[in-house]
Amino acid sequence: MDALSSAALRYDIQCLVQAVRHCNALDALPLTLNEGQWSTLAHYLQPLSLTQGHILIDQGTKERTVYFVESGSFTVHYQDTRSRIRIAMVGPGSVLGEGAFFSHLPRSATVQAGSDSRLWCMNPLRFRELSVRHPDVALELTLAMASVLARRMQNKPKRVAVT
Repeated sequence: MDALSSAALRYDIQCLVQAVRHCNALDALPLTLNEGQWSTLAHYLQPLSLTQGHILIDQGTKERTVYFVESGSFTVHYQDTRSRIRIAMVGPGSVLGEGAFFSHLPRSATVQAGSDSRLWCMNPLRFRELSVRHPDVALELTLAMASVLARRMQNKPKRVAVT
């Protein structure tokens, strides 16, 4: 299987549900959906598998996919104007890419798999479909991602993780 693959994967959304429910990190995704809502959300998500070292997000690219971490770890690094590198770690039960998803701006940092990882992703088109067909689920998802974004912005070391 190559570094980034989704065609042959058959993930069970329950693994992501458990990761979200058991995450105690500052940037845990506070998404409290019932089983039916999780099942609905699963239809709008695409599973991904990454090998250690794979670049998921490149700083400066203009792309708005959001990623939900089921397993593994990710390093988020940002190089500022003085060539200082800042690093944050993101693990299971959190989200990546929420900054560009909401802002429509280029990616603010690079995200690399620190270990073999499993994620679920959603592009803006799929989110728009979810919003039209299941506005209650889309609203809960939006509020949860916005909560992570706000907590990361308030915590100086975690600001790097806003991608």
